[in-house]
Amino acid sequence: MLIPMFFDLIHNNQDWKQFFYISSITFLIGLVLYVGFKKEKLKIDLRQAFLLTILSWFLIALFGSLPFIYSSASLSFTNAFFEAVSGITTTGATVVSDLEKLSEGILIWRSLLQWFGGIGIIVLAVAILPTLQIGGMQLLNMEHDDPYEKTLPKINKFIVEITILYISLTFLCFFFYYFFGMSGFDSLIHCMSTISTGGFSNHSQSFGYFNSHSLENISVLFMILGSLPFVIFIQFIHGQKMSIFKDDQIKLFLFLLVLIILITLIWLKNYLNIGWINALRLSSFNITSILTGTGYTSANYNNWGSFGIMIILMIMFIGGCAGSTTGGIKIFRFQILFRGVRLQIKKLTQPHAVFLMKFNKKTVTENTYTSIISFFFIYILLFLLSSIILSFLNIDFLTALSASASAISNVGPGIGEVVGPNGNYSDINDMGKWILAITMLFGRLEIFTILILFSKNFWKK
Repeated sequence: MLIPMFFDLIHNNQDWKQFFYISSITFLIGLVLYVGFKKEKLKIDLRQAFLLTILSWFLIALFGSLPFIYSSASLSFTNAFFEAVSGITTTGATVVSDLEKLSEGILIWRSLLQWFGGIGIIVLAVAILPTLQIGGMQLLNMEHDDPYEKTLPKINKFIVEITILYISLTFLCFFFYYFFGMSGFDSLIHCMSTISTGGFSNHSQSFGYFNSHSLENISVLFMILGSLPFVIFIQFIHGQKMSIFKDDQIKLFLFLLVLIILITLIWLKNYLNIGWINALRLSSFNITSILTGTGYTSANYNNWGSFGIMIILMIMFIGGCAGSTTGGIKIFRFQILFRGVRLQIKKLTQPHAVFLMKFNKKTVTENTYTSIISFFFIYILLFLLSSIILSFLNIDFLTALSASASAISNVGPGIGEVVGPNGNYSDINDMGKWILAITMLFGRLEIFTILILFSKNFWKK
């Protein structure tokens, strides 16, 4: 909070006092906890590490909401918590109608929440989820055959390297934004929300405010980088030059991205009756933004016709690669599901043959396949449940459906006049905002990460 406090100070905005008071309180709470447990030789096991990780996300969202309440933004607790959860989960949905009226400190704070949320989910994907074998995450490139305590040193090394890489990509993104015409402040806001695939902007028109082809191309590049497995980047840096080109999910992700852009390009060319260049510009930026879960918009895709809107809704669920900053179901789960179907067809035609399913040269076990099917089922069930509850709260069907899809996939904008690219979530009633905030957290933390806390077996020694 000292960073936004500094920006408010230099802009002579009185919100710096609120950041100072709130940061002082959170610092004192942390100091008391540190001093209280400093002498204790705590050996953190998997359960404790898991619980601390989950609690940290909720507490960051809770404390992160305080500046929105006590600053000049003056949001209600519901709106402030929604905004903070949207930030830390890198969703990018906002309840603020006029972003230009917010102080510089609050705007920086929104992007900082997304930036920390981005690195947080990468750490979670590398350090915690593979060990718990949640939703097939054990197929990430790190080895997790040993007990958690033995793998901890290796995990810590990866976390340090990934953090350095994450910071480096952020600075690189800032440099390119600034070089190609953004102001320093705009560059700072957007570099953090781009690499984290969060999508918060300091302009109500989102990325459409800049109306720059060059800036959109830079954004596309860094949105894609944020959607790739960061472990693969580390391997590439350490000399495994071909790892980035051999990864199964990277190849499919890039193929799908290009394919969907081309399909949308052809549709927009004919439906909107525009030139090929304009159609390519619209499709490449907005499709990349929605598929990666960033949520920037440069145009109102509500005007793209039924087929264009259907594409937007469908790709919300896909997401990027596992081990990246993106949300959604993730590419690798779709790959394994379809490979499982193909394997079942082979078994029907050759019942006595033995087949093994492979992913990145690793054998996909029956338990892994089952966990992925379970994740897929619970994901869709939670999406439908959220949509039904929102409809029950007298929210129109299209808004309820797209807002739920956007929340669970951590995308940001939905479809329609209310939560679409030209709207925001301020018109959603308070109960609806709480439902969506909870849905964001479930989607960001891979669902089972929260559900497992309610299992008695998890807490047994």
